[in-house]
Amino acid sequence: MRRLFAFIGYGNPDRQDDGVAWHILQALSLRVKCNITEIVEDICTEDPSPHLLFVPQITPDLAETCSKFDRVCFIDAHTGQLTEEIHWEDIKPSYELSAFTHHMTPALCLELSRTIYGKIPRASLLSVRGYEFGFSRTLSNKTQLLAEQALEVLLRLVDEENVDE
Repeated sequence: MRRLFAFIGYGNPDRQDDGVAWHILQALSLRVKCNITEIVEDICTEDPSPHLLFVPQITPDLAETCSKFDRVCFIDAHTGQLTEEIHWEDIKPSYELSAFTHHMTPALCLELSRTIYGKIPRASLLSVRGYEFGFSRTLSNKTQLLAEQALEVLLRLVDEENVDE
């Protein structure tokens, strides 16, 4: 049975390292020969996996998209609040309050997927350290090197998912 798999990157590509997920997805798209979808409604689960999706931020409508997949990997930048420069963690559904009404976490997105659609995919988060957040579409040198390392992590994940089929 074919499992459906998606990479969901989020951030602001116009704010330098905050857009690291966009850069990683672009490189991944060239390696796995898939296009990046920028609109949640355009996800077609009939296409072969992996699916590549980029959004500016996680919003409630992304819960429906997640419910269509067996496995999702969220990709984002972090500003140093995590100890590792490339942070990997498995994510479980969880209701998490945010000080900002426009900010949702991957765990909350999964909780909405479970509550509304009765399905949660196996999920993980790959978070890459950002160093510069100016107005530019170019990554800082440090984050560019980390993005290349993160790409290799994701390519191994694609290989593992293909072997598991």
